[in-house]
Amino acid sequence: MLSPMYRFGLAILLSVSFAAAAHDQKGACDEAHAQAARASGAPTVTPGAVLVRGEPLPKDQAPLPLSSVLSKPEDGRKVLVEGVVRRACSQMGCWMELAPAEGGPGVRVTFKDYGFFVPTDSAGSKARVQGTLEVAQLSPAQAEHLRAEGGSMPAGAQREVRLIASGVELRR
Repeated sequence: MLSPMYRFGLAILLSVSFAAAAHDQKGACDEAHAQAARASGAPTVTPGAVLVRGEPLPKDQAPLPLSSVLSKPEDGRKVLVEGVVRRACSQMGCWMELAPAEGGPGVRVTFKDYGFFVPTDSAGSKARVQGTLEVAQLSPAQAEHLRAEGGSMPAGAQREVRLIASGVELRR
């Protein structure tokens, strides 16, 4: 027979394991992230204004062309890029897809430690983003979750290059 303290410890361990597994299945948008989204402030990108999220971006550094960064993505590389927001998470703004202004392949941008989000109507905004590149393999469930939020993910598991942003500037 198990001692009450051992059963309690086992129950805590199982609860944490199930919570972690559930988060991995759901993806990045859960209630804790919803709170961060509400705390991010302005629900829209207004014309003529600059909306800043996260850490301030350097003013004296030229951004790299997004197309060249994506042509040879290096996992862990810190970059400053700019482009156009092609789409954003329709649920709460917990990700956006950034593409070169001239078109072409884009990159999904998430936000460091889910500490900030962008407005859900960010599509069409010009953006400067500083962050770290990450090359990851998505499970079919993760790809489906992103499609449900408005992302352009093909069915099934796939390799994804994403940018974990420490700071974002949006303008219309």
